[in-house]
Amino acid sequence: MAVVKHDSHGFEMDRPGKDTWRLRQAGADAVLISSPTQMAMIRALLSRELTLDEVAATIGDAVDLVLTEGYKSADKPKVEVSRRVISGGELLCDPEELLAVVADGPRDIDVPQFDLEDAAGVADLLVDYLKQLG
Repeated sequence: MAVVKHDSHGFEMDRPGKDTWRLRQAGADAVLISSPTQMAMIRALLSRELTLDEVAATIGDAVDLVLTEGYKSADKPKVEVSRRVISGGELLCDPEELLAVVADGPRDIDVPQFDLEDAAGVADLLVDYLKQLG
């Protein structure tokens, strides 16, 4: 499994003073750091924001499942997390996009719904969904 988090505001992963930060400051368009147990890449100077499919393609065939946070407009099945204090109870996604809703109370929609604390229920739903895909 891989997880992709979308950040529309930009982010900073390197710490000033570290070698990878210095290399980026020196003009490297991509910096990779690798050890015997993990690898990370920071790629700069993108001419445009990559689509979810383009980002997922960089992961390669190493995983069977890619979970994302964000990418609301991507044409992918979604599990929407909704809190009334933030959304007023309104959902961001159209019902046909949703596999389920995870919320702080019932929503008026005909998809499976889970409480915010029901991680096991959501995991079971995802496993069943993946089994249906074959």
